[in-house]
Amino acid sequence: MGKKIYLFCLLLMPVFTWAQTYITGNVFDNEQRNLPLQGVAVRNLATKALVVTDKDGRFALQAKTGDLLSFGLAGYQTDTLFLTNLFAKNIYLRITVNTLNTVNVTTTKVSPFLDVKDVEAVAARRVDASKNKGGLRLNLGYGKWRKQQAKEQELEEAAAINEEISNNFNKAIIQKLVNYKEKDLDDYIGLYRPTVEQVKTDKPFDYTYYIATTFYEWKKLPAEARKLSPLPKLKGNP
Repeated sequence: MGKKIYLFCLLLMPVFTWAQTYITGNVFDNEQRNLPLQGVAVRNLATKALVVTDKDGRFALQAKTGDLLSFGLAGYQTDTLFLTNLFAKNIYLRITVNTLNTVNVTTTKVSPFLDVKDVEAVAARRVDASKNKGGLRLNLGYGKWRKQQAKEQELEEAAAINEEISNNFNKAIIQKLVNYKEKDLDDYIGLYRPTVEQVKTDKPFDYTYYIATTFYEWKKLPAEARKLSPLPKLKGNP
C-alpha cells in the first residue's frame, strides 16, 4: 500500500511543479467579452519570457508570485498585471481610441448627380485577405505600435543592465576586491559607477578589471577631486 502511494505522489509531482511555476489564462475583448483575442503578446517583465495567445485567446507563461506581466496587441491598449497568486486569469483589453479634433462645417453643397445611376459602374469585388491566397492585410497604427514596442524593449534592456551593474558594482564587492573600507568609498562608487552605454558597448563587461583600474585612478586624484559634487538646492528651500 505504501509503495502505491509513493508511486502516485511521483506521478503528481510534475503536475504540481508545473502548476506552481506557470500562469495560465485567456485574453478577451473588453467590449465583446466573449470574443477571444489571438496573437496577444504576453510578456513576463521580470524574466523577459514571452508567449502569444492562440486562436481561443489562451496562454501559458512561466511565472511566479510577484512577477509583472504585460499584454499587448495592435489596436488595443497595453495592459499589465501584478501576480499576487498563480490562479488562472481572464484578461480584458480595451480598444485604442484615437480622439479627433472637432470639425465645424459652415457650408454644404449637394451634388445634383448624387442619385443618378452610373451606367458604367460595376459591383466591387471583395478583396480576399486570407493567408492562403496572399491577400493584402491593412494594419492601421502598426508603425506606432512597433515604435512603442521598440521603446518598451529599450527601457526593459536598460533596466536589466542597471540591475546587472548594481549586482556587480557595489560596496561589498569593491571592498572585497580592493581591500578598502574608508567612508569616502561612496564617493568612488558615485563617480565611477558604469553607465548603461558603457556596459552595452563592451559586452561582456569585465567588472573586476574595471574596478581595479578605476579605483587606483580615483586614488591618485587630489582629495577634492575624489569627492562627489553636492546636489544643487531646490528653489524656495533655505
